[in-house]
Amino acid sequence: MTTQTPLTTATTPAEQTPPPVRTPARTVRRDRPSRRATVLSHTALSIASLIALFPIAWLAFLSLGPDKSDYLHPGRIWSKVSFSNYSFVLEHTRFFTWLGNTALIAVATSVIGVFMAATAGYAVSRMRFPGHKKLMWLLLVTQMFPVAVLMVPMYVILADLGLIDTFGALILVYCSTAVPYCAWMLKGYFDTIPYEIDEAGRVDGLSPFGTFWRLILPLARPGLAVAGFYTCLTAWGEVAFASTFMLDDSKYTLAVGLSSFVSEHDAQWNYMAATAVLIAIPVSVIFYLVQKHLVTGLTAGGTKG
Repeated sequence: MTTQTPLTTATTPAEQTPPPVRTPARTVRRDRPSRRATVLSHTALSIASLIALFPIAWLAFLSLGPDKSDYLHPGRIWSKVSFSNYSFVLEHTRFFTWLGNTALIAVATSVIGVFMAATAGYAVSRMRFPGHKKLMWLLLVTQMFPVAVLMVPMYVILADLGLIDTFGALILVYCSTAVPYCAWMLKGYFDTIPYEIDEAGRVDGLSPFGTFWRLILPLARPGLAVAGFYTCLTAWGEVAFASTFMLDDSKYTLAVGLSSFVSEHDAQWNYMAATAVLIAIPVSVIFYLVQKHLVTGLTAGGTKG
Protein backbone atom coordinates (compact mmCIF):
# COMPACT_ATOMS: atom_id res chain seq x y z
CA MET A 1 0.00 0.00 0.00
CA THR A 2 1.18 3.34 -0.78
CA THR A 3 0.66 6.18 1.74
CA GLN A 4 -0.29 9.55 0.50
CA THR A 5 1.47 12.43 2.08
CA PRO A 6 -0.37 15.73 2.34
CA LEU A 7 0.68 18.22 -0.17
CA THR A 8 1.95 21.52 1.16
CA THR A 9 1.37 24.50 -1.00
CA ALA A 10 4.12 27.09 -0.96
CA THR A 11 2.98 30.65 -0.48
CA THR A 12 4.54 33.44 -2.36
CA PRO A 13 5.54 36.66 -0.57
CA ALA A 14 2.70 38.40 -2.32
CA GLU A 15 0.20 36.03 -0.78
CA GLN A 16 1.47 36.57 2.81
CA THR A 17 -0.72 38.77 4.99
CA PRO A 18 0.97 42.09 5.70
CA PRO A 19 1.58 43.05 9.35
CA PRO A 20 -0.93 45.43 10.85
CA VAL A 21 -0.06 49.03 10.35
CA ARG A 22 0.29 50.94 13.61
CA THR A 23 -1.26 54.30 13.54
CA PRO A 24 0.56 56.96 15.55
CA ALA A 25 -1.15 57.89 18.76
CA ARG A 26 -2.96 61.15 18.57
CA THR A 27 -1.66 63.79 20.90
CA VAL A 28 -4.39 65.23 23.01
CA ARG A 29 -4.13 68.98 23.08
CA ARG A 30 -5.62 71.06 25.78
CA ASP A 31 -8.49 73.17 24.72
CA ARG A 32 -7.32 76.67 24.16
CA PRO A 33 -9.52 79.41 25.58
CA SER A 34 -11.81 80.91 23.07
CA ARG A 35 -11.31 84.37 21.73
CA ARG A 36 -14.31 85.58 23.69
CA ALA A 37 -12.94 84.24 26.98
CA THR A 38 -9.56 85.86 26.30
CA VAL A 39 -11.16 89.22 25.58
CA LEU A 40 -13.32 89.01 28.71
CA SER A 41 -10.37 88.07 30.96
CA HIS A 42 -8.17 90.86 29.60
CA THR A 43 -11.03 93.33 29.99
CA ALA A 44 -11.59 92.29 33.60
CA LEU A 45 -7.87 92.55 34.39
CA SER A 46 -7.67 95.97 32.76
CA ILE A 47 -10.61 97.25 34.78
CA ALA A 48 -9.12 95.86 38.00
CA SER A 49 -5.78 97.54 37.20
CA LEU A 50 -7.49 100.87 36.58
CA ILE A 51 -9.39 100.59 39.86
CA ALA A 52 -6.15 99.87 41.72
CA LEU A 53 -4.14 102.62 40.02
CA PHE A 54 -6.80 105.34 40.02
CA PRO A 55 -6.34 106.45 43.69
CA ILE A 56 -2.58 106.73 43.18
CA ALA A 57 -2.94 108.71 39.96
CA TRP A 58 -5.60 110.94 41.54
CA LEU A 59 -3.36 111.64 44.54
CA ALA A 60 -0.45 112.53 42.27
CA PHE A 61 -2.73 114.81 40.24
CA LEU A 62 -4.00 116.64 43.33
CA SER A 63 -0.42 117.17 44.49
CA LEU A 64 0.12 119.40 41.44
CA GLY A 65 -2.50 121.90 42.58
CA PRO A 66 -0.81 124.88 44.26
CA ASP A 67 -3.83 125.90 46.37
CA LYS A 68 -5.14 124.02 49.37
CA SER A 69 -8.71 124.08 48.01
CA ASP A 70 -7.88 122.69 44.57
CA TYR A 71 -9.14 119.27 45.58
CA LEU A 72 -12.65 120.76 45.59
CA HIS A 73 -12.26 121.88 41.96
CA PRO A 74 -9.84 119.41 40.33
CA GLY A 75 -10.64 120.66 36.85
CA ARG A 76 -8.85 123.93 37.58
CA ILE A 77 -5.55 122.18 38.25
CA TRP A 78 -4.86 121.68 34.54
CA SER A 79 -4.43 125.42 34.00
CA LYS A 80 -2.03 125.95 36.92
CA VAL A 81 0.01 122.77 37.30
CA SER A 82 2.88 123.43 39.67
CA PHE A 83 5.45 121.59 41.77
CA SER A 84 5.34 124.22 44.51
CA ASN A 85 3.87 121.73 46.97
CA TYR A 86 6.89 119.48 46.62
CA SER A 87 9.33 122.36 47.00
CA PHE A 88 7.50 123.55 50.14
CA VAL A 89 7.59 120.09 51.71
CA LEU A 90 11.28 119.63 50.94
CA GLU A 91 12.37 123.12 52.02
CA HIS A 92 10.07 124.13 54.89
CA THR A 93 9.59 120.86 56.74
CA ARG A 94 11.83 118.25 58.30
CA PHE A 95 11.14 115.85 55.48
CA PHE A 96 14.70 114.56 55.13
CA THR A 97 14.96 114.12 58.91
CA TRP A 98 11.71 112.14 58.89
CA LEU A 99 12.97 110.17 55.91
CA GLY A 100 16.18 109.25 57.72
CA ASN A 101 14.26 108.26 60.85
CA THR A 102 11.88 106.10 58.87
CA ALA A 103 14.66 104.45 56.88
CA LEU A 104 16.62 103.68 60.07
CA ILE A 105 13.60 102.18 61.80
CA ALA A 106 12.48 100.23 58.72
CA VAL A 107 15.93 98.75 58.02
CA ALA A 108 16.55 97.82 61.67
CA THR A 109 13.08 96.28 61.96
CA SER A 110 13.58 94.30 58.76
CA VAL A 111 16.99 92.93 59.74
CA ILE A 112 16.10 92.03 63.33
CA GLY A 113 12.57 90.88 62.57
CA VAL A 114 13.48 88.69 59.59
CA PHE A 115 16.36 87.07 61.48
CA MET A 116 14.13 86.25 64.44
CA ALA A 117 11.36 84.99 62.17
CA ALA A 118 13.80 82.87 60.15
CA THR A 119 15.27 81.20 63.23
CA ALA A 120 11.81 80.50 64.63
CA GLY A 121 10.47 79.17 61.32
CA TYR A 122 13.55 76.98 60.78
CA ALA A 123 13.37 75.55 64.29
CA VAL A 124 9.72 74.59 63.91
CA SER A 125 10.30 73.21 60.40
CA ARG A 126 13.28 71.00 61.28
CA MET A 127 13.22 70.33 65.04
CA ARG A 128 10.61 68.40 66.98
CA PHE A 129 10.85 69.85 70.47
CA PRO A 130 7.98 69.74 72.99
CA GLY A 131 5.36 72.33 72.08
CA HIS A 132 6.66 73.21 68.62
CA LYS A 133 3.15 73.16 67.16
CA LYS A 134 1.71 75.17 70.04
CA LEU A 135 4.44 77.76 69.51
CA MET A 136 3.26 78.50 65.98
CA TRP A 137 -0.37 78.71 67.08
CA LEU A 138 0.67 81.04 69.91
CA LEU A 139 2.38 83.30 67.38
CA LEU A 140 -0.77 83.27 65.29
CA VAL A 141 -2.95 84.22 68.27
CA THR A 142 -0.89 87.37 68.81
CA GLN A 143 -2.16 88.67 65.46
CA MET A 144 -5.77 88.59 66.65
CA PHE A 145 -5.52 91.58 68.99
CA PRO A 146 -6.27 95.03 67.51
CA VAL A 147 -3.90 97.95 67.89
CA ALA A 148 -6.21 99.78 70.29
CA VAL A 149 -6.02 96.89 72.76
CA LEU A 150 -2.22 96.64 72.59
CA MET A 151 -1.53 100.37 72.81
CA VAL A 152 -1.88 100.85 76.58
CA PRO A 153 0.05 97.78 77.80
CA MET A 154 2.84 98.44 75.30
CA TYR A 155 3.07 102.06 76.42
CA VAL A 156 3.35 100.98 80.07
CA ILE A 157 6.04 98.40 79.26
CA LEU A 158 8.08 100.84 77.18
CA ALA A 159 7.73 103.54 79.85
CA ASP A 160 9.06 101.15 82.50
CA LEU A 161 11.99 100.35 80.24
CA GLY A 162 12.65 104.04 79.56
CA LEU A 163 12.15 103.64 75.81
CA ILE A 164 9.42 106.21 75.20
CA ASP A 165 10.41 108.69 72.48
CA THR A 166 13.23 106.46 71.22
CA PHE A 167 13.71 104.58 67.99
CA GLY A 168 14.22 101.36 69.94
CA ALA A 169 10.61 101.50 71.10
CA LEU A 170 9.26 101.47 67.55
CA ILE A 171 11.72 98.78 66.45
CA LEU A 172 10.62 96.47 69.27
CA VAL A 173 6.93 97.13 68.64
CA TYR A 174 7.20 96.61 64.89
CA CYS A 175 9.18 93.40 65.37
CA SER A 176 6.52 92.09 67.74
CA THR A 177 3.87 92.59 65.06
CA ALA A 178 5.88 91.39 62.04
CA VAL A 179 7.74 88.37 63.45
CA PRO A 180 4.68 86.09 63.96
CA TYR A 181 3.45 86.43 60.39
CA CYS A 182 6.94 86.17 58.89
CA ALA A 183 7.71 83.08 61.01
CA TRP A 184 4.62 81.34 59.63
CA MET A 185 5.53 82.27 56.07
CA LEU A 186 9.20 81.25 56.36
CA LYS A 187 8.28 77.99 58.06
CA GLY A 188 6.27 77.03 54.98
CA TYR A 189 9.20 78.03 52.77
CA PHE A 190 11.71 75.99 54.80
CA ASP A 191 9.45 72.97 54.43
CA THR A 192 10.07 73.05 50.67
CA ILE A 193 13.86 72.76 51.14
CA PRO A 194 14.94 69.07 51.17
CA TYR A 195 16.01 67.74 54.55
CA GLU A 196 18.97 66.00 52.87
CA ILE A 197 20.73 69.37 52.73
CA ASP A 198 20.73 69.53 56.54
CA GLU A 199 22.08 65.98 56.72
CA ALA A 200 24.84 66.83 54.24
CA GLY A 201 25.83 69.81 56.34
CA ARG A 202 26.06 67.69 59.47
CA VAL A 203 28.16 65.12 57.65
CA ASP A 204 30.56 67.92 56.71
CA GLY A 205 30.86 68.84 60.37
CA LEU A 206 28.61 71.90 60.50
CA SER A 207 26.66 72.69 63.63
CA PRO A 208 22.87 73.17 63.40
CA PHE A 209 23.35 76.92 63.34
CA GLY A 210 26.15 76.61 60.79
CA THR A 211 23.88 74.53 58.55
CA PHE A 212 21.15 77.12 58.91
CA TRP A 213 23.47 80.04 58.21
CA ARG A 214 25.61 78.63 55.39
CA LEU A 215 23.25 76.28 53.57
CA ILE A 216 19.60 77.04 54.31
CA LEU A 217 19.56 80.83 54.31
CA PRO A 218 21.15 81.19 50.83
CA LEU A 219 18.49 78.82 49.44
CA ALA A 220 15.73 80.72 51.23
CA ARG A 221 16.66 84.07 49.70
CA PRO A 222 13.32 84.58 47.89
CA GLY A 223 11.36 83.87 51.07
CA LEU A 224 13.59 86.19 53.06
CA ALA A 225 13.00 88.91 50.45
CA VAL A 226 9.23 88.62 50.90
CA ALA A 227 9.50 88.69 54.69
CA GLY A 228 11.89 91.64 54.59
CA PHE A 229 9.68 93.62 52.22
CA TYR A 230 6.59 92.97 54.35
CA THR A 231 8.42 94.02 57.53
CA CYS A 232 9.87 97.12 55.87
CA LEU A 233 6.47 98.10 54.48
CA THR A 234 4.86 97.64 57.90
CA ALA A 235 7.41 99.91 59.57
CA TRP A 236 7.38 102.43 56.73
CA GLY A 237 3.71 103.35 56.81
CA GLU A 238 2.65 102.69 60.41
CA VAL A 239 1.01 105.64 62.18
CA ALA A 240 -0.72 104.59 65.41
CA PHE A 241 2.29 103.38 67.40
CA ALA A 242 4.63 106.02 65.97
CA SER A 243 2.33 108.91 66.86
CA THR A 244 1.84 107.57 70.39
CA PHE A 245 5.40 106.60 71.36
CA MET A 246 7.30 109.43 69.61
CA LEU A 247 6.95 112.89 71.24
CA ASP A 248 9.72 114.97 69.66
CA ASP A 249 8.97 116.16 66.12
CA SER A 250 12.62 115.64 65.19
CA LYS A 251 12.06 111.90 65.76
CA TYR A 252 8.86 111.62 63.73
CA THR A 253 8.55 109.11 60.95
CA LEU A 254 7.23 110.06 57.53
CA ALA A 255 3.75 108.83 58.34
CA VAL A 256 3.56 110.93 61.50
CA GLY A 257 5.06 113.92 59.72
CA LEU A 258 2.37 113.58 57.07
CA SER A 259 -0.31 113.80 59.73
CA SER A 260 1.20 117.08 60.96
CA PHE A 261 -0.37 118.79 57.95
CA VAL A 262 -3.83 118.01 59.33
CA SER A 263 -5.06 120.55 61.84
CA GLU A 264 -8.39 120.92 63.58
CA HIS A 265 -9.62 123.82 61.45
CA ASP A 266 -7.43 123.90 58.35
CA ALA A 267 -6.15 120.78 56.56
CA GLN A 268 -3.34 121.32 54.05
CA TRP A 269 -4.50 118.70 51.57
CA ASN A 270 -2.16 119.85 48.82
CA TYR A 271 0.89 119.39 51.05
CA MET A 272 -0.44 116.06 52.29
CA ALA A 273 -0.80 114.82 48.71
CA ALA A 274 2.75 115.88 47.82
CA THR A 275 4.16 114.25 50.96
CA ALA A 276 2.25 111.04 50.27
CA VAL A 277 3.75 110.84 46.79
CA LEU A 278 7.24 111.43 48.17
CA ILE A 279 6.69 108.71 50.78
CA ALA A 280 5.61 106.21 48.13
CA ILE A 281 8.62 106.71 45.87
CA PRO A 282 11.25 104.86 48.02
CA VAL A 283 8.93 101.91 48.60
CA SER A 284 8.17 101.70 44.88
CA VAL A 285 11.89 101.65 44.08
CA ILE A 286 12.49 98.85 46.61
CA PHE A 287 9.60 96.86 45.20
CA TYR A 288 10.96 97.25 41.68
CA LEU A 289 14.39 95.98 42.73
CA VAL A 290 13.16 92.87 44.57
CA GLN A 291 10.04 92.03 42.57
CA LYS A 292 11.54 88.83 41.11
CA HIS A 293 12.34 87.48 44.55
CA LEU A 294 8.92 88.53 45.79
CA VAL A 295 7.06 86.56 43.12
CA THR A 296 9.25 83.48 43.69
CA GLY A 297 8.93 83.66 47.46
CA LEU A 298 5.17 84.12 47.43
CA THR A 299 4.61 81.06 45.24
CA ALA A 300 7.30 78.67 46.50
CA GLY A 301 5.84 78.23 49.97
CA GLY A 302 2.69 76.64 48.60
CA THR A 303 4.27 74.03 46.28
CA LYS A 304 5.13 71.41 48.89
CA GLY A 305 3.32 68.19 48.16
